[in-house]
Amino acid sequence: MPTTFGCSGGKSSFIGNGQCGWVVGFGVELDLPSDLTNREKAAPALAQALAGCFVGPPIPSPIVGGRRTGLQKLRVFNAQSYAATRNEVGEHSGVSQLSPYIRHGCLTLPEAKAHVVSQLGVAHSVKWIQELAWRQFWQLLYTRDGEKIYDNYEEPKVPLGCQSALPDDIAAAQTGLRCMDLPLEQLYTTGYLHNHARMWVASYLIHHRKLDWRVGARLFHTFLLDGDPASNTLSWQWIASTFSSKPYIFNRENVERFSRERDSGETLCTGCPAAQAKSCPFEGSYEALERRLFGSTQPRERRRR
Repeated sequence: MPTTFGCSGGKSSFIGNGQCGWVVGFGVELDLPSDLTNREKAAPALAQALAGCFVGPPIPSPIVGGRRTGLQKLRVFNAQSYAATRNEVGEHSGVSQLSPYIRHGCLTLPEAKAHVVSQLGVAHSVKWIQELAWRQFWQLLYTRDGEKIYDNYEEPKVPLGCQSALPDDIAAAQTGLRCMDLPLEQLYTTGYLHNHARMWVASYLIHHRKLDWRVGARLFHTFLLDGDPASNTLSWQWIASTFSSKPYIFNRENVERFSRERDSGETLCTGCPAAQAKSCPFEGSYEALERRLFGSTQPRERRRR
């Protein structure tokens, strides 16, 4: 498995554009040469500084960091279509991809809110403001509770597994399920993953593979350039139902609906060996999946994206 370099505190990563001379990695400050004027020079210097802290070849992420780039992305963000297209996974997705810049302080939440509100007004910015508020909520909980976020906030609403080792097929992105393997490969090679795909992968690991949710949370935090303890950990608890009223699950129809490319009509299910063999674990209604996964159906009102 390659190591993706990004600029994420607590992991071996760098996405800077030559504007910073040091990076926080694994809780320590690493002194880097001050003449790193571009990513081509910065990447090998960082790899050398972090030798022994990662496995596999170090691969610079295609995501370029820095405040200048973050502001550019904010300016071109199509906030008007955000609410309608944010759940689409693919080239037409309306997500902002600003999370790495917010995570590392290149952009602030007030900046991200003010820019969109100035364009659309408050009434048409509600979904965007809600998503920013979720992030702030996670941070406030982490500030209050600290390491307690790594324990179940509530009793799970469904039976959960306790497998503590990451399966090899997950680590290699070779589950045989395209809707899992392609997102995992993207995560490992770029350090980024669409939020909807994160939810699918998390639900699969927790409810289908019966992994302890902490195992998946550690996996994501290792690779995500926007990963932080609060948002990542508590989002996994939300999926598991240890910090929500019910578990998050999805079915094949949901994957096909939100991963369909507008031009070709292809989805993440297109060409999937499991779909072709009629062995897709996500096939069926939500009620059927609930009985299969949990032994009973959940309350009719459930979260579905």
